[in-house]
Amino acid sequence: MTTQPIKNTAEHLASLRDGRTVYINGELVDDVTEHAAFRNSVRTAANLYDYQAHPANIETMTFESPTSGRRVNRAWQMPESYEELVIRRNALIAWAEQHGGFMGRSPDHLASAVTGQLMGLDLFEAYDKDRAKAFWDYYVHARDSDLYLTYVIINPQVDRSKAAADLNNDDPMMKIVDEDSAGVTVRGAKMLGTSSIMANEVFVAHLQPLRPDEEDYAICFAIPMDTKGLKVLSRKSYEQHAVSQFDDPLASHYDENDALMYFDDVKVPWERIFVHRSPEMCRRQFHDTPGHIYQNYQAQIRITVKLKFLAGLAHAICETIGTLKMPPVADALGKLAAQAAAVENMMWGMEAKGQHWGKYFVPDRHAVYAAQTLTQELYPQMINTIRELSGGALIMLPSSAADFGNPELAEIIEKVQISADGRKDTDRIKLMKLAWDAVGSEFAGRHTQYEMFYAGAQFVTRAHSFRTYDWDKAAELISTVTGRYDIDSSIADLAEKKD
Repeated sequence: MTTQPIKNTAEHLASLRDGRTVYINGELVDDVTEHAAFRNSVRTAANLYDYQAHPANIETMTFESPTSGRRVNRAWQMPESYEELVIRRNALIAWAEQHGGFMGRSPDHLASAVTGQLMGLDLFEAYDKDRAKAFWDYYVHARDSDLYLTYVIINPQVDRSKAAADLNNDDPMMKIVDEDSAGVTVRGAKMLGTSSIMANEVFVAHLQPLRPDEEDYAICFAIPMDTKGLKVLSRKSYEQHAVSQFDDPLASHYDENDALMYFDDVKVPWERIFVHRSPEMCRRQFHDTPGHIYQNYQAQIRITVKLKFLAGLAHAICETIGTLKMPPVADALGKLAAQAAAVENMMWGMEAKGQHWGKYFVPDRHAVYAAQTLTQELYPQMINTIRELSGGALIMLPSSAADFGNPELAEIIEKVQISADGRKDTDRIKLMKLAWDAVGSEFAGRHTQYEMFYAGAQFVTRAHSFRTYDWDKAAELISTVTGRYDIDSSIADLAEKKD
């Protein structure tokens, strides 16, 4: 058994000081763990590892690797039964509760995606035994190192009316430009690189459909974030523009960041390549293995926590402003509670309806897609409801915590910021600042957009639901009823009534 300790915050922060190439505001970042645009959120993510390493949480959060003996996060676990799936889910819930569900690309997301794909290793072996071995070896490495992975699996938006191969010289999408005995060279861009700033490695794949002649784009691999030629172009940092933790509690510490990733003639060794020049295998690695299900099951676990957070936030707001007992308010809160509970029950349902995929236990495929379809619509609805319940409470707020340093302003604030539930003025403002950051700030706007599109456009998610629903059983129900009568019997019935 290994004596290597469970991964903790210090280990993860040290791993990020690797000389990676990250740009923001036109400048190269020296150290993402110290830069004002990233440091707080990087620590929020890294602190998840301290949580799992705490003696009280070790059994819940980790399991012993069958190869190294090191205890690693349960997101890497391959459940072989319903009971093991639930144990794994409890670990993912515990992590999501540490960030209120606001970190969509926490370390358990990609661990779930890769683990799910590896449950279909036989598919990779039938495709190419060398690529299958490379993928399995990588999984063992990532699991035993408890790596934080990000991924880029879609192309940048360009001319959507054209296929990749039709863009000619205007094609910015990542593709193979050279290969030799040592590996493959790729060039071009991928997105969205969420959490790449705080991740150890990037998993590169192609989720969008490819035509058979688009072999140059059909590749899947994983490389460290400090790989030569890999450039990360960060979007605007909400953390950097946050006034203080009191004024922007979420943006200042939970901005996991998104980024365009550009591969500037990046050389990828063969031992890190899992799919090579196969458009069909690029599709199958997600949809013909449990990979797509496990990554979206993790997302549903996370959003279950996030919706519960939002429901609790709405209730606290109404308590504070004294509207809790008003019938229309109780009605709105009741609906929010029902929506949050429905999503949570769907999570339990996809587990209870799960089936074995070989020796592994997998959540029910259609139940996952059904939940996704609903949550993509529910999230913006719930955000809008909270805004309606809050009214002007989210607007009549001090400009910043600095206002309390002015005795004249502090006196006025104390007189105006009165709560029905007895909160003092600073506690009321603290709650309302949190609410605004969750539903109305630029950070909040990004989260609404993220929850609406992280699984793809809604028509894509609905197509998954359409494809996986048990239409035969639905048709059987129709036949059960229509099979009890026909035109001849109906004519006879009419004749009998006449007589």
